[in-house]
Amino acid sequence: MSKKQGDQIFLFCFFILIIIGLIVLTSVSFGQACQRFNDCYFYLKHQLLRGFLPGVLFFLFFSILNYHHLKKIALPFLVLSIILLVVLFIPGAGIFHGSSVQWLDLKLISFQPSEIVKLSLIIYLSSWLVKNAEGTEEQKRRSKKTKKSFLFFIIFLGLIEFLIIKQPDYGAATIIFIFSLILYFAAETPIFHSIIFLVGGILSFFILIFFSPYHLSRVTTFLNPALEPGQAGYQINQALLAIGAGGLFGRGLGHSIQKFFYLPEVISDSIFAVMSEELGFILTVLILGLYLYLTYRIFKVAAKAPDKFGQLLAVGIGSWFIVQSLINMAGMLNLLPLAGVTLPFISYGGTSFCVFSAAFGIVYNISRQKKH
Repeated sequence: MSKKQGDQIFLFCFFILIIIGLIVLTSVSFGQACQRFNDCYFYLKHQLLRGFLPGVLFFLFFSILNYHHLKKIALPFLVLSIILLVVLFIPGAGIFHGSSVQWLDLKLISFQPSEIVKLSLIIYLSSWLVKNAEGTEEQKRRSKKTKKSFLFFIIFLGLIEFLIIKQPDYGAATIIFIFSLILYFAAETPIFHSIIFLVGGILSFFILIFFSPYHLSRVTTFLNPALEPGQAGYQINQALLAIGAGGLFGRGLGHSIQKFFYLPEVISDSIFAVMSEELGFILTVLILGLYLYLTYRIFKVAAKAPDKFGQLLAVGIGSWFIVQSLINMAGMLNLLPLAGVTLPFISYGGTSFCVFSAAFGIVYNISRQKKH
């Protein structure tokens, strides 16, 4: 196996998305930063220092490190990320945002363990699924071995989902469920297992929603946004107002009205709505097209990967990237219930930026490999 020049189109689109994200974040956060910190570029500076700069370093490191070495660290990396999820629940360690605890405070830095778990899980599942598929054809046909592997997969994933739901972070739990299902299916496992996994996940989702009044209100609001306009329906109604006000060409950068204390979470969950208001329908559709095209390039890398491990890594990262992006956008458009997830490379958040950059470095590394 030898190295070659990686997918330059993927690389170009990746950095174009980063530039767009920094421009949009600067515009969206300007007023809020001026009022809260008396520094109108506070959020941009933090994104550059805690997201962009370390993110570029992570991208470079993982684009140079041969992705096959990730097999060796797959299990320790996942175990460490699970430990970080557990540490969240130690009094004083986690940072509460409302009733949820999703950030870990280590004094010098704070970050979201659930973001790290997403990447570590993709690496581990890719390695485990490849290893599980190895062996003779006779071994592959043994039903006992297959059933045990599937049971292990369900129990193992269930543990991670339990820790994330306890935060609670239903958005991250949903994303992990979807890309894990796609990975399991892509590994050419029995189709019957994937069906069981899907049905079980859907049933679990409805059971959890039923026992969570907050998330149940999000579902009912999705079905009828006018039901509680001053409470659960407030965010989605304001988001729809912002998107509608943008029209075809938008109000212009910096001219959003909804970002000024009308729409909550404007620099994170709701940034797509403000971006649509300022840029308008045409530019927003072009940015959506960039997300879709980047995903296509990632899956193209997967199709040309020299081995199954590289293929599954790229499929997992591509699925994670597009699923999280579409869940965020669809939530703002009221096509799905609000899930509280960020828009990759555009929303404010250093952890997400760094972890996605590392993941994209892995994809670029895979694109540089070829068979003799």
